[in-house]
Amino acid sequence: MTWHRSALLRAARLSLSVQNRQARADQVQGIRSYYLELVRLELDDMPLFQPVWGDTDIVDPHEQKRHVYADLMMNYAWMGFEIGTIRESLLRDMLAGMFTGEAGRHYWSRAHTSWIASSSGSRVGRRFLAVVGEEHARAVASGPPTRSPLASRPPAVPGAGASPALRTSVGALIGLGAGLALGSLVRSRR
Repeated sequence: MTWHRSALLRAARLSLSVQNRQARADQVQGIRSYYLELVRLELDDMPLFQPVWGDTDIVDPHEQKRHVYADLMMNYAWMGFEIGTIRESLLRDMLAGMFTGEAGRHYWSRAHTSWIASSSGSRVGRRFLAVVGEEHARAVASGPPTRSPLASRPPAVPGAGASPALRTSVGALIGLGAGLALGSLVRSRR
């Protein structure tokens, strides 16, 4: 009789644990989906929404969009690393490419303090930040960044709206984020 009670208690605890993980995964997915929607709005009309974040030292509209895109890519890398779909070797490869260029280095110099504040609370977050820091330092030590030929293009005509390619890219990123979240949910149920 005692064995049955303890087995039932273990099963109940396991069930509660799974339910708590599922609820947490749902919350994380909701927050990330909301974040991606906010970024999509910002990319659709940078002059309107960028000032909400306060003054920026990024004057060029293309540089502003590259910064937002770099933030999306870094969040993608973080989400994948956090749930295990992006292993450390792939993360390092992604970051090496990102930090080869001027835009990636500028992004990290502007954003690293926020990343440290938001991601250093867990073991996985601290490891992610360590890898990013190592890859950034390695890129800086290798010499000057490569300049993008797009950096010299004139700014887009104001009021022209987002290009179909940009909308498609943002839609793909949103879908990718949702897919990562769904993968996390499926994995947590196993």
